[in-house]
Amino acid sequence: MKTMDIVIDHLTKEGVGVSKLNKKPMYIMYAIDGEQIKVNIDYEGQRNVFCSINQIIKPSSFRCNPKCNVYYQCGGCHLSHMTYKGQLDFKTKTVQKLYNEQFQNVKVIPCVGQDNPYFYRNKVQVPLQKKGKNIIAGFYKEDTHEIIPFEQCLVQDDLSNKIIKQVLIAMKENKIEPYNEDFQTGIIRHILIRRANKETMLVLITRIDSFPGRNNFVNSIRKKLPEVTTIIQNINSRHTNVVLGEKQKVLYGKGFIYDTLCNIKFKISPKSFYQINKEQCEKLYTKAIELANLTGNEKVLDAYCGIGTIGMIASKKAKEVIGVEIVSDAIKDAITNAKINNIKNCKFYCEDAEVFMKNYHGDKIDIVFIDPPRKGCSETFLNSLIKFAPKKIIYISCNPETQVRDVKYLNSKGYDFKEIYCYDMFPQSFHIETVTLLQRQNIGNKLKVKFD
Repeated sequence: MKTMDIVIDHLTKEGVGVSKLNKKPMYIMYAIDGEQIKVNIDYEGQRNVFCSINQIIKPSSFRCNPKCNVYYQCGGCHLSHMTYKGQLDFKTKTVQKLYNEQFQNVKVIPCVGQDNPYFYRNKVQVPLQKKGKNIIAGFYKEDTHEIIPFEQCLVQDDLSNKIIKQVLIAMKENKIEPYNEDFQTGIIRHILIRRANKETMLVLITRIDSFPGRNNFVNSIRKKLPEVTTIIQNINSRHTNVVLGEKQKVLYGKGFIYDTLCNIKFKISPKSFYQINKEQCEKLYTKAIELANLTGNEKVLDAYCGIGTIGMIASKKAKEVIGVEIVSDAIKDAITNAKINNIKNCKFYCEDAEVFMKNYHGDKIDIVFIDPPRKGCSETFLNSLIKFAPKKIIYISCNPETQVRDVKYLNSKGYDFKEIYCYDMFPQSFHIETVTLLQRQNIGNKLKVKFD
């Protein structure tokens, strides 16, 4: 196998090291920028070269030994070979690079980290698989359907780890087989766990509606895990990578849990969108509300409202809030959430936000919050938003790459911005959450956009 000494020039946005061989980019997993390493050349194509680390000759000051013993096999985390300071530095530089490529004089505020960058996930979703005579649960190895089992996942809390172990034991005791995607056999496809305050939800995603041993399984979980307050069966008979199916039934408890975020109580159902890191989410949402600078006289639109989190937090300081969401189950939860918190200045509509804005004929909207999915906003949505002409847009994003694209478009149509705030919602991974304030600008006070 061919080896060579190289220096890592930079990292991709996914945290992969990059160097060059004969003007072709070389990609090296688990490398850190500035490091001198010896690599094995695993594959050389016409355009790219893919390598693995043979020896680290001069390590980065950010290099550390991962705490997880399956880190290099599991695809769940990406940056655990970096110190946490190194992870935050990488994420800040990633956002800075994206914005520097499109704008001049944009200030990226250093990424806000977490006090403890482990055991933070309040939602866990793991597939199951039969391996020999054993049932295993874990995360898929990168770019495969091979499950890497774990004894303790360091990014989900200890109770979730305990629940997974007990589920596997209860399945074995009751002869309940895991799903086999090749032969479309077996029962349980995934385990979904949601944690909130003192309540815990366990969801079994199954291939079929009813199966032998189900009642005994539920009784076993209730006996061994009194912390589990509700158990739900979700039925997904489709041959698909989509985890949750449409049909579900409550096997024990209420079928939902409550959590408190920024002093507001939220009902969470199996399909509810809810940020997976509560500690960091409160920091992010507090900043978003601060950027809006509400005085109590504003009418606010939450364009991707989900179960109503941002809108109801903003309602404390706004005159009126309208939440719009296309998912009907989320809107039902949002309406319930407003009632249980006695919030009377919020209204929720189940509709596509773009359609809502086109047909809206009420009082002028002053501020719009948007928190779109990873693909960002469509151009037609952005055009509707521009015609809507709010004074301020607070743009929250889980994908700065699509955010910078959308911000560039909004800026070209009359919205100014100056700073990007970064929050580490997903320690140990390359993912990052960002928020920025866009304001309708005066002519001549516009940032210089770098157009291609």
